[in-house]
Amino acid sequence: MGRRITSYPPSPWRLTAHAYVGVFVVPRAQLPAPHSSETKPITILGRGIVAAAWFVYEEPSPLTYNEVMGTLLVRKGWHPLVSITDIWVDSVASRDGGRALWGIPKELAEFEVESHTSYDAACRDTEIGSLEVLTSRQLPFEVPVGFSCGQDRAGQLLITKVRGKGTLGLFTGSWSFAASGPLGYLNGRKPLLSLVARPVKITFGT
Repeated sequence: MGRRITSYPPSPWRLTAHAYVGVFVVPRAQLPAPHSSETKPITILGRGIVAAAWFVYEEPSPLTYNEVMGTLLVRKGWHPLVSITDIWVDSVASRDGGRALWGIPKELAEFEVESHTSYDAACRDTEIGSLEVLTSRQLPFEVPVGFSCGQDRAGQLLITKVRGKGTLGLFTGSWSFAASGPLGYLNGRKPLLSLVARPVKITFGT
């Protein structure tokens, strides 16, 4: 049999993007479930850490597209991991590749993006959320970034390394999440920290 032809690049994906990330503290009872049942949320005084992130993947990335996600800080034993619990893109190739390669539960959504100003996404006529960037300030040099994702793929925990470097900083902005939407548990919450990476270069997978 011939080699299966796919619509997405093989692992690893070497991506260039800009990103806006909000870090939120959420009560344990309102946390999303980890994507893999083999992991547990990391909680402190009954609260867990959730990050919402907007990414715009740009040239020379193998795929260019918009993305919004919700992630949960979890652990496998004492090993901290990022669990991508909810994620949407506007690229079929990214959706299919994320699911097949790393167990990332990507769905399709419609985006309205004005880079570094405003971001909005909706899925099947259901509003997901939006972000308006007001001000930002960044370091004058790049710093390394890295973490590991823990996802369920075919019933087993798959740990994938993410490594790279970026020009990081802080920003102020207006976050909004639809109360009845999939990220409704963040509705009305203010981020503990708002980070910008502009740009960031990451290698996803090995």
